[in-house]
Amino acid sequence: MEFIEEIKIQLKKSAEELVEKANLKCGDIVVVGCSSSEILGDNMGTNSSPELGEQVFLALNEVFKAKDIFVAAQCCEHLNRAIIVEKEAAKNLEWVNVIPVPKAGGSFATAAYKHFKNPVAVESIKADAGLDIGGVLIGMHLKNVAVPVKLSEKSIGNALLLAARTRPKFIGGVRANYNENLI
Repeated sequence: MEFIEEIKIQLKKSAEELVEKANLKCGDIVVVGCSSSEILGDNMGTNSSPELGEQVFLALNEVFKAKDIFVAAQCCEHLNRAIIVEKEAAKNLEWVNVIPVPKAGGSFATAAYKHFKNPVAVESIKADAGLDIGGVLIGMHLKNVAVPVKLSEKSIGNALLLAARTRPKFIGGVRANYNENLI
């Protein structure tokens, strides 16, 4: 139980830090990929823990939901890394028909589906920021220009923690001027 409480502290701290460093706003989307196996110190996909996946989801969602930021839960590779998200965040996206379970979707995505008010699955999304817990490769679900974000926490349990934000592309070359607020 002490392990879970420490993880929840790490997750909330990391989520708050990402919101600040990525300058996230109401309505933004944060994609989260999470391997509960990696958090427990095992190889990805070998020790899926529904209980841990649920605690990770609840801790992160508490922070993001309080700021009206959407969580997009990346499924594991068995579902081709589909995304589970609130219907409201997927208004303009084509939905797919799948319900994640721990061994096909992963424990984190399963928890998201269980706890979202109106969950839907989509094949892809272009998120504003992301958290990668355990090296699950969230990059395909970020907007085109991803920028690494250094967080004070380097791991969640035994899993490596990586974070990113996005920014608009620079166009126009050396004579162009840029809006510093978008960098």
